[in-house]
This record gives sequence, structure tokens and C-alpha cells, in this order.
Amino acid sequence: MNFLASPTETFVAPSVAWVVLLPIIIVLGGAVIGVLIEAFVPNHAGRRLTNVIWSAIVILAAFFVTVVRWPGVLANAQVTGEYIDDTLTVAIQACLLVVAFFALLVMADRTVLKDGAFAAQPADRVGSGEESLSISKGYQRSEIFPLMLFSLGGMMMFPATESLLTMFVALEVMSLPLYILTATARNKRLLSQEAAFKYFLLGAFSSAFFLMGAAFLYGYSGGSVEFGTIAGQLPTANNMEWILVTGVFFVMVGLLFKVAAFPFHAWTPDVYTGAPTPVTGFMAAGVKMAAFGGMLRFYQIVAGHLQWDYRIIFGIIAAGTIILGTVAGLQQKNIKRMLAYSSIAHAGFILIGVLALAPGSATSVVFYTFAYAIATVGAFGAITLVRSKDAEGNIGSEANSISAWRGLGRTNPLIGTSMLIFLLSMAGIPFTSGFVAKFLVFAQGIRGGYGWLVGIALAASAVTAVFYFRLIQTMFLKKPTDRTAVVESEGYADVVVFLTAVLTVVMGVFPQPIISLLASIGILVP
Repeated sequence: MNFLASPTETFVAPSVAWVVLLPIIIVLGGAVIGVLIEAFVPNHAGRRLTNVIWSAIVILAAFFVTVVRWPGVLANAQVTGEYIDDTLTVAIQACLLVVAFFALLVMADRTVLKDGAFAAQPADRVGSGEESLSISKGYQRSEIFPLMLFSLGGMMMFPATESLLTMFVALEVMSLPLYILTATARNKRLLSQEAAFKYFLLGAFSSAFFLMGAAFLYGYSGGSVEFGTIAGQLPTANNMEWILVTGVFFVMVGLLFKVAAFPFHAWTPDVYTGAPTPVTGFMAAGVKMAAFGGMLRFYQIVAGHLQWDYRIIFGIIAAGTIILGTVAGLQQKNIKRMLAYSSIAHAGFILIGVLALAPGSATSVVFYTFAYAIATVGAFGAITLVRSKDAEGNIGSEANSISAWRGLGRTNPLIGTSMLIFLLSMAGIPFTSGFVAKFLVFAQGIRGGYGWLVGIALAASAVTAVFYFRLIQTMFLKKPTDRTAVVESEGYADVVVFLTAVLTVVMGVFPQPIISLLASIGILVP
């Protein structure tokens, strides 16, 4: 058999919209160069600092290109292959890059003891001579920075895809680096490795559900996994509705896992607790924003057409997510686990905006995820600086017990006041971005016919304030403890904590400019 093309056939080169893909190319290309820096720059020559500076340059460059592209996309949204270049894509990518820059600074920060949140060499056995040698030599791997960039590239691609297959690839590019980063904690490494294993195992299950759903939808649509083709087949009566309903549900299960919705939330508390705290902040903020962006697009283009089949089911999932996150959060004594269950409750709140299918729901979802992401990165940045202290005054690991934060607001006003602002925002107190975000999402929920769900969310918001104010009371109204200290660091985390606190207040007091900017967000239907 002759596989050679005949002389009359001509090869048509594919058209690649390089400008459209430029922000993602910058991030993923920067990640590749970061790997080369890790491989070829000697440790004594400043490998870690080089990777930190390079990663910051990459994120800032991608952000600049994204912002510059906004007017053009606003005037001319388009579908390029399996990539949707619309205002939803550009808005989420810009927000992700802002959050990633803050998260990078927290990751790069080290205390005056030069003991960052990451292990000197994660492959060293805990308590071994190799680990002691790595610590004594001041050695620290810096692959965490290119891994972060790879994950960020997947996050930026996730809400822009027009195909379930491309979305799955973006899902794995986003997730696989996070599995590795979760296992790299400097202290309590065994707990960190256990958390990474749980995250990987349950993540594999969610990927399997997603792929199974994609396979069902491929069969229903007659051989396509593109959103536009699937949506175009919805009105046809081909006696295959059960395949459509099953496929949509399985795809939504894969997405609900990523946003930590009930009953797919089980990984969240353990992973948030075991992962290095800077990774937890990046994961909690970035993954939720990217996953909700992808879910918003899939639901409005495809799944929303079946809202009468799924209206009650997804409404119950949102209500269960809100209730579980609220009730379980009340019982937590560890601050990272408390914030984990808080994130579950917030996932339920954001789901209201996704399910509403009302005009402006995309704006409310993007504003909510961005406001939550800013407060979350700041809160976990503050947690990295609060350390335990023994009787001799030696600084130890992070003090994650809520009781260890006694009097912290009085002994360290910056950390205490900033944490107060983050907690008030998460509770939805006026003059914070969290209040504006909840107002927007709840208004969309009422407009979309989910008044009963908004009622549950309002009641839960009042209850969640209990565990937020418990920490506030501990910080400001209790006598300081001599077994906890805010450690001095290189200053990056302090800058992040301060800037995110200011941004949280500014977005709460003057939200209109951002809301007006996001009001132009539209979801392009292929």
C-alpha cells in the first residue's frame, strides 16, 4: 500500500492564532525554561533566586499581554480551533495571573532561618542523614517554581476550551504539578506525602468520571466532543437522551470534584492540611477559579439545556455543599482545616451563580472567585509566618492550632489586622469584597429561580461567621501566648498579606470599577 500523497495533492498548513494563545505560551514556555534553569544553573550560583525572578517575569509578562488583549477581545470574540477567545477567558486569565503572582511571592519567602515551607530535597527520607545533610548545606530544590507555572498554564487553558478533550488535557496539566507540590512540605512530610497520595487517587477517580462523561457525549453527538456540536444535537430526537443526561452528569462530577463540592469534597481537608501552606493558598485560589470558569462555560453552553432534568439534583448538591462546609467548619480546631471547610461552603455559594443561568451570572461568578482567591492567598500567606516556639525560644513549625493564635492581633498588628480583614470578607461582612461577591451571586440566584437555595446560603453565612469570629476573638480578646511567634522573613509574604488585605477592602468599598469592567463578560456560544 502506497501511503505517499499523489502529486496533485497539496499540503495545507494549519493556521495557528499565536496572538490568541500568547499568554498561555508565555507561561508554559517559561515553565520549560524554568526546568532548564533547575538543570543547568548551579545551586551555589543562585539557582533558586534565578527561578524566582524568572517566574515573576513570566507571570508579569503574561499579565501584560492579557490586559493588552482585552479591548480587542471585547470587540471581536472568536473561536480558534478548540480555543474560545472571549471576555470570560481573558477576564479569568487576568485574575489567575494576579493571584499567581501573589502566590509566587509567598512560595518564595523564607524566614531568617532560611527554612521555607518546602523540603530541602523532597526525596530525602524523613529524619535520615541525607535530610540532615541537605538542611545543614542550606540546599533547597527550586523545581517548585516551574511546577507552579505548568499548573498555572493548565488553569489558564481550562476555562478557554471548546472541547471536552482539550479540557481534559488542561485539567491534567493543572492537576499533576499540584499532586507533586502537595508532597513537598518541609515539616510533617509524611502527612504531606499522605495528602498528595489521597489527592492523586481521588483526582484519578474524578478524571475517570470526566472521561466517561466525554465518551457518552461523544456517542450522543455522533462523533464530536466539541461544545458547539454537542449543543447543536440537543434538540434532535434520537432516542438517546439517557446517554446525554448520563454524559452531562459524569462531566459535571469531574468538575464538581475540582471545586470541592459535596459529596466530592473528601480530599479537601486532608490536602489543605498536609500540603505546604503556600501551595494550599495557590491551590485553593487558582483551582477554584479555573474550575468554576470551565464549569460556567460547560453549564451555559451544554448542561444548562437540561436544567429541568438536573435543576433539583444540582440544587441539592449546592445546598449540601453549603451545609456540610458550614457544619463541619464549626467543629475545627486547626486553622487550615477550618479554611478547608470554609472553601467547601464558598464552593456552594458560587454554584448558585453557575446554576442561575441569569444575565450577569458570569460577572458574579468571576467577581466572587477573584474576591475569594485574593483573601485566601493572603490568609495562607499569614499562616506561613505564624510559628510555634518551645520553652527555650527556638522557632519550630507552623502553629496551625486556633488556640495558638491567642493575642496575635495585639502582638503583631499587621498579621492580626490583615487576618481580621480576610475573615470578615469570607464571612460576607459589609465593606469587604466578600460582601459584594455574595450580594451579586445571591441576587443572580433569586433572579434564576433559586430563592430557596439563597435562603439556605444566607442562613449558612450567618452560621459560618461563628467560626470566623471565634478566631477573631482568639486573636484580639485573649491573652497572648509565649509559645507562638510571628517569625521574621525575607518580607515577600508580608508584602502579599498587606496588599491582599488592602485589595480586599478596596474591592468592598469601591467595587463599581471592577464590576463595570466585568459586566462586559460574555460567554461565546460556538
